[in-house]
Amino acid sequence: MRTGGIILCGGRSTRMGRDKASLPFAGEPMLLRVLRQVQAGLGDGPVVIVASSTQELSPLPETVRIVRDRRPDQGPLEGLATGLQELVDTADVAFVTSCDVPLLNPAVIRLLLDESLSWDAVVPQDEQYQHPLCAVYRTSTLTSIRRLLEAGEHRPRALFQQVRTCFLPVDVLRTVDPQLLSLLNLNHPAEYERALALAGMKNSVESSEQEKLSGQ
Repeated sequence: MRTGGIILCGGRSTRMGRDKASLPFAGEPMLLRVLRQVQAGLGDGPVVIVASSTQELSPLPETVRIVRDRRPDQGPLEGLATGLQELVDTADVAFVTSCDVPLLNPAVIRLLLDESLSWDAVVPQDEQYQHPLCAVYRTSTLTSIRRLLEAGEHRPRALFQQVRTCFLPVDVLRTVDPQLLSLLNLNHPAEYERALALAGMKNSVESSEQEKLSGQ
């Protein structure tokens, strides 16, 4: 089974107050950190980064594919379609994440890929939420996604009603990620500060950035 990865980073980051992809984390931009973790989980599989049309990205390895949202502000389903389109000829399944999960565990990626053999989508689920941006999708779901977008539907959960979807209990993820830190996405400055503390990597540069965000 050919595997690939998609990182969505074209959101507005309005609640954070600045572009999350460029936020420093352990001495590097958060996007680069997440990229390294995704690559560690995939091995040699190709990775696609989906950015907004005007977004400036930090320098990235030449092997990484960068594509731009064709229609801005259409939500993650549009970004997922853009990424899958880039992978459809080279991967059978893709792990999909956002750029704001600096504590993503590569073992979680491998676990989800292993679970995807009999499904079109594998999506972690807890008692309250589904987690469509820490999930695996077959590239063949692109047809269903396009059909939903053409109908004006932009919610990932609408896709789950169209394709064979495994809602994987998060307790399964705990076997490799006991604190479920892979699901900790950062939307607010306080969440950024908490992630830094959990990683035990807070430095003067990051402290300065957090102070700027807190002051906005």
